[in-house]
Amino acid sequence: MLYKGTVRKVGDHIDTDAIIPAVYLVTGDPKILGEKCMAGLDPEWVKQVKPGDILVAGRNFGCGSSREHAPIAILGAGIPVVVGHSFARIFYRNAFNTGLMLFELGDAINDIQDGDILEVNTETGTITDETNGKSWSCPPIPASMAEIVSKGGLVNYVKARLGAN
Repeated sequence: MLYKGTVRKVGDHIDTDAIIPAVYLVTGDPKILGEKCMAGLDPEWVKQVKPGDILVAGRNFGCGSSREHAPIAILGAGIPVVVGHSFARIFYRNAFNTGLMLFELGDAINDIQDGDILEVNTETGTITDETNGKSWSCPPIPASMAEIVSKGGLVNYVKARLGAN
């Protein structure tokens, strides 16, 4: 799968309460959660986001609690993929389980600026910044995890495998 979008960059150690503050956890609706995405960081942040934008995050993104609402909020804001320096372990698994694609790029994220145009090829693991012309390779997402994401997350994947509606 190929993703291409405008970079929305955030810093290091953004925890799940910054991604979606606890006060908004009264719903699981992705659209409603998406409207409050990053409200703990900047209540106006999500107003800059357009469907298909790509979130670029610093170190340890998604640290804090293990709430699965955080990746759902990112998806609900219209962001299908996050490229980060590194991710908190539980957030990483919750992201794929809810259908959010993640790529770890390490220190290379320092070369990516807010507003750049980024292209992410999930099959090859190639990430290209079309604004500055730089390109990086990271391990592609394993086929099994890519299939989970393509089904919209683990629950939908299991339903499809079982033939359930």
